[in-house]
Amino acid sequence: MAQKQCFPPPQRLLLGPGPSMVHPRVLQAMSTPLVGHLDPAFVTIMEENKRLLRWLFGTENELTIPISGTGSAGMETCFVNLLEPGDEAVVCVNGVFGQRMAEVARRCGAQVKEVHAPWGRIVDASDVRAALRNCRRPKVLAVVHAETSTGVLQPLEDLAALAREHEALFLVDTVTSLGGHPVRVDHWGIDVCYSATQKCLSAPPGLAPVTFSPAALAATRQRRHAVQSWYLDVSLLSQYWGADRVYHHTAPITMNYALLEALRIIEAEGLETRWQRHERNHKALAAGLAALGLRFAAEEGHRLWTLNSISVPESVDDAGVRGALLREFSIEIGAGLGPFKGRTWRIGLMGESSTAANVLTVLSALESLLPRFGFPVEAGAGVAAAQRVLASAED
Repeated sequence: MAQKQCFPPPQRLLLGPGPSMVHPRVLQAMSTPLVGHLDPAFVTIMEENKRLLRWLFGTENELTIPISGTGSAGMETCFVNLLEPGDEAVVCVNGVFGQRMAEVARRCGAQVKEVHAPWGRIVDASDVRAALRNCRRPKVLAVVHAETSTGVLQPLEDLAALAREHEALFLVDTVTSLGGHPVRVDHWGIDVCYSATQKCLSAPPGLAPVTFSPAALAATRQRRHAVQSWYLDVSLLSQYWGADRVYHHTAPITMNYALLEALRIIEAEGLETRWQRHERNHKALAAGLAALGLRFAAEEGHRLWTLNSISVPESVDDAGVRGALLREFSIEIGAGLGPFKGRTWRIGLMGESSTAANVLTVLSALESLLPRFGFPVEAGAGVAAAQRVLASAED
């Protein structure tokens, strides 16, 4: 029997929770010749990636580097370097990735105090304050800025102030916000922060930008035990990414090419302009969805521009609509996770995926499909509502 050919894969419009669309320049960069991971030319690329990541994070932190691995590797890097057995960690949990933070912290041997909020809502600062006061000496306060599983954007400045008040290191997940929402590491007082390349940076998955403040690095030097992960030990990684260039591991050369080109594209657009684009397209999508009778699952006033979590109408087949979007329109959107499984659609407008054309395309497709699944909508209403928002933004 002949084996079914699956390469090249089909062209998709990626409007899920990641990966996002990738600019042709980034793909072209990945096709250029390899050099060694200690080649002077690659060292120049490393330094440029560090410079641009510091700019993107809004920090002067010297240790700002891309970890070889996906966003989860960035998460592990931050926790395993800061926490050791017996340390106290307060972790905010209002979705899948807050839960994952807490699990990683427990695997470091930390005593974890979870501060919960209902899925779709932000974590209340007063609950965090109570948890910190209940600690003897909290080492870390950790929170997800952009909870990908729910579409919630968590305010950070009050939590940063609480971390300082209790002399805890403030650790933040910006996987779905960096490059799409304002992230100001130094201004907000974030000590440790991680992200990923496949979301708003619009590079393929494979690198996890992280940044460590001087206070965080001091904490790593004062550890009583060796970091449990040799591969993710920043004391070793900093020797490779620093002036000494001591061999640690073979860095993913091609992914660093991709990151550099993606960062150059972001630099050329400008951060303020980029943030405004994400906000504008989110508002257009929100207006279109409202015109179709669809509502958000995330708390009003704290909704991500980059990841839109939409409640699936009770009468509608969640998987059926997603499958039809993929088969008939080649559009990918995400399913709900955890308690939101079968109850939400997640529409990502991140980086290269965040365009007015994509907003109108997905709304048009939903207008076509929803009546077939027993949810009548007014033809053209969603697209027209989105167009009005886009037109007003141009005035």
